[in-house]
Amino acid sequence: MTRVALSAALALALLAVESVLVKYLGLTLARIDVTVAIVAFLALRAGLLEGACGSFAVGYLLDLMSGRPTGLYTFLAVLTFLLGRIGSSLVEVRGAAGFALFALAADAVHALLALAVTWLTSKTWGMGALSPSGLPLEVLLTGAAAFCLYPLLQRFGPVAERPEPGLIGLPR
Repeated sequence: MTRVALSAALALALLAVESVLVKYLGLTLARIDVTVAIVAFLALRAGLLEGACGSFAVGYLLDLMSGRPTGLYTFLAVLTFLLGRIGSSLVEVRGAAGFALFALAADAVHALLALAVTWLTSKTWGMGALSPSGLPLEVLLTGAAAFCLYPLLQRFGPVAERPEPGLIGLPR
């Protein structure tokens, strides 16, 4: 559970840095989504329960700082973590460049899901901060941030080597 606390503390610090960078760079339609990079790393390196709890904490912090509907980013962070777990079983990610591509794909899915949920639930579509026109820049900035954050995220600890039990408690 230390990985959960570390991911929440790192997400809080990176969200503060991100908000300052977005303001000084003058980005209005796009932002650097560092939380998706953390969720993508958890999908690759953390166990199922630990990663889901960490993704929940990261999504909750993003919910608090975004001003969007409550629960949107919390739900999407856990969903992105689960989809990332499925994706990590299909591809092998080695090195910073591979992680940046993995985080780039995770951010594209995360942003498209956020757009879809906002479109379904919002009366004033297009008036908020979520806009499909800023999506390519946001995804590229997130990929670049993931590339830069990879050495820091690797310090979370080694990959969990213990087998996770199946539905009835037996190893798979």
